[in-house]
Amino acid sequence: MSSERAPDKVAIIGVGAVGATTAYAIMNAGAASEIVLIGNDSARVSGEVMDLDHGSSFVPPVRISAGTYEDCRDAAVIIISAGVRQQPGETRMDLLKSNIDVIRDIVPKAIAGNRNCILLVVTNPVDALTYAALKISGLPPGQVIGSGTLLDTARFRFLLSERCGVATQSVHAHIVGEHGDDEVAAWSVTSIAGMSFDLFCRDCSNVCTMDDKDAIFQSVKNAAYEIIEKKGATYYAIGLAVRRIVQAILRNENAVLGVSSLMQGFHGINNVCLSLPSIVNKRGVARVLELPLNDSEVGAFRASAEALRSKLDEVNL
Repeated sequence: MSSERAPDKVAIIGVGAVGATTAYAIMNAGAASEIVLIGNDSARVSGEVMDLDHGSSFVPPVRISAGTYEDCRDAAVIIISAGVRQQPGETRMDLLKSNIDVIRDIVPKAIAGNRNCILLVVTNPVDALTYAALKISGLPPGQVIGSGTLLDTARFRFLLSERCGVATQSVHAHIVGEHGDDEVAAWSVTSIAGMSFDLFCRDCSNVCTMDDKDAIFQSVKNAAYEIIEKKGATYYAIGLAVRRIVQAILRNENAVLGVSSLMQGFHGINNVCLSLPSIVNKRGVARVLELPLNDSEVGAFRASAEALRSKLDEVNL
C-alpha cells in the first residue's frame, strides 16, 4: 500500500553535478522542507550533504540528508538525475542504451510503496527516458514528467531578449518537441509584450532576417554541446529549471511550463513523451496545451516524434 506522501519532501536519485546543483537550487529557493540525496557513491553523497548543511543558516529551514530508496516512500517528488553523462561529441540519444538500464534499475525501487509521487526525470535523453519511466512505473501519465524543453525554452527566451533589447521575462516563446537535435522553435506563437514577434520586429531597429532566426535557433539547439566542450558538463541552468518544476508541483501553482509528458493525440501524436507547454501543479501535468503551431512547425513536431519513436523501438519500448 502507498504511504501518505509528505507535502514538500523531495528525493534526488543521482548526486552528480546535476543532482547536487538541483539540491542547492531547491534549498536556496526554500522550495522544500526536506531533501534526501540518494546515490551509489556514499562518500560523495555524504560530502554533498555536509557542504549543503553548512549553508543552512543562510536559507529557509530545510532538512538535508543522505538516504536510501526507503526514503522515497513519502516523497512528494522523486527526481531522477542518475546516469552516464554526455561527453564532448556525443548526442543525447547516444546515451539511450546506457541510461535505459539505469532507469530500469531505479524506477521500481524508487516508487515501491509510493504510487502517489510525482516522478521527475532529468537524465538524458530525457524524453525517451521519461517514456521508459512511465512504462516501467505504471503510474498515471500526469505523474511522470521529464524536464523536457524547459531549459531550451529559457535559452531561446534569453537569446531573443538579447536580440530585441527587452527583459527575458517579457519574452513569450517556446521550444517544443524533443529536448535534442530534433527540437522545434515555435516562432509562429512567439510574442513580446502581447505583440507577435514579427510585429515587434517590424518596428525594431535590429530587424531579424530568416538567417538571423535560424542562427538564434541553432545557438539554442547547440548550447549544451558548446558548454560541454568548454567546461565538461551543464548543471547550473538545468538545476534552476528543475527547481522551477519542483516549486510548481509543491506549491500547486498551475504554472505553464515546457515539460515532457505522454502525448495523447496532440498534433496527431501518440505513444511518445515530448514537450509542449503544460499546466503543472500538485498532480504533476494537469493539462497539456496544444499550441496553434503553423503547418511547418507541426510537420517538424511530428518528425521529432517519429525520430524518437524509432529510437524507442530499438530498445523495445
